[in-house]
Amino acid sequence: MPEVKDRFHDFFRSAAKSPLVSKDEQTVLKSIESLEYWLDDKYRVPGTGIRFGWDTILGLVPGAGDVLTAGIATYIVWNARRLNISRWTQMRMMGNIGLDFLIGAVPLVGDMFDVAFKANRKNLRLIRKELNRKRPTV
Repeated sequence: MPEVKDRFHDFFRSAAKSPLVSKDEQTVLKSIESLEYWLDDKYRVPGTGIRFGWDTILGLVPGAGDVLTAGIATYIVWNARRLNISRWTQMRMMGNIGLDFLIGAVPLVGDMFDVAFKANRKNLRLIRKELNRKRPTV
């Protein structure tokens, strides 16, 4: 019986040495989380649970604001590539950004849509879902 225990002990010890996500990947993920927070959740309307960020604020500037926030959101997709996120998930992320950009460009309606849709939060959820799916089960 001691042999079996030793084999499992070595197996779990070696699994602990190899993290599921490397330090570089953790840094990239923290960067994405930070951008998502600033773009979608930084501020709260007092007395409500409504949160918004710079995506909504910059979206108030006709044309240029939506282009700028779409560019920043595309940077999140570029970082997702560094995490080896599948092309399908990257395309879904770009779809979220495109929808946010197109509807966000409509005056007033687009600004309300920006508060509700939160493309960057959806993209962060897609990244986390794929990273969790790729984790080896032990």
